[in-house]
Amino acid sequence: MRHSQALSYNHRMHVWQRPFALFPTFAARPWGVTDLSPWFPNPTPDVKVGEAWFTADGNLTSAGPEFGELTRQHGAEILGPGQGEECPLLVKFLFTSERLSVQVHPDDAYAAEHHAGSRGKTEAWHVIAAEPNATIGLGLSAPISREQGEAAAVSGEIERLVDWRPACAGDTFLVPAGTVHAIGPGLTLIEVQEQSDITYRLFDYGRGRELHLEHGFAVADLGPYTLGNDTRPAVEDGRTILTHCRFFTIEFRNVCGQMRFAPLAAHFHLVVVIRGRGTIAGEPLVPGAVWCVPAKADPFEVESADGCELLITYPSVTPTPSFYRAPI
Repeated sequence: MRHSQALSYNHRMHVWQRPFALFPTFAARPWGVTDLSPWFPNPTPDVKVGEAWFTADGNLTSAGPEFGELTRQHGAEILGPGQGEECPLLVKFLFTSERLSVQVHPDDAYAAEHHAGSRGKTEAWHVIAAEPNATIGLGLSAPISREQGEAAAVSGEIERLVDWRPACAGDTFLVPAGTVHAIGPGLTLIEVQEQSDITYRLFDYGRGRELHLEHGFAVADLGPYTLGNDTRPAVEDGRTILTHCRFFTIEFRNVCGQMRFAPLAAHFHLVVVIRGRGTIAGEPLVPGAVWCVPAKADPFEVESADGCELLITYPSVTPTPSFYRAPI
């Protein structure tokens, strides 16, 4: 949407009365890819893009202002009461051609103490594409001491101590703060996380980037990952709760026909299009699109004639009642 169109949009109604699109910002990474299809046109064909961010302060929106400006001006209406002026969740697409660093993130208390009041970083990954034999690393295969961990990080042995496991399209993994983890090549993921960019790298395959061993081993759980794949049974036809924690819930929706929204929860929702096409409040849904549904949005419909796969996430451990299947 052009800026002039956005201004016209704002004159017709309040920005929080209907969903608005969030436009990606792309980040180059040494482990990224040069082909982002079918989700995005390649913004820089000669640069490896590893991440597409959607809910950071600087993301552009179809409503006109940047996302952070909107949430600072209308935090209660867009994010919901008690959510503050910054979106508490960051949504990303990740694209990998090489292994990411072996890394760990702090929890909220450690981050607040050491990073000027920042949030910690609990995250979750939903795999939307995977090459054969793709893997992710979660936790360690066996417990080790901090001294052993630091020595393994320096020598590079920590890569072999990580518990690498298969990753296939449709898998979802919850990664609490403190979990030693890594992502292998050949994967496209949607990542939902606390709004934080604090990463402590423990090993980086000699890429020359800074390591953070003191902080990293202060917060790392140096044992096996015990949560497993936190997928739960479908709540109803076309709806599956993929994972949840105290920071967010992630669910999958397969819309064929019509799904309705009513403002029955006190918080915002983020709608991510995985596959298929349709409309949201009459606006086009296409793969790779991310829409913010404000807490105070008016009722609307999501429609797809041929089927549209959506990931919906929101800052609540309780599944939302706001999206529901239209009666036949």
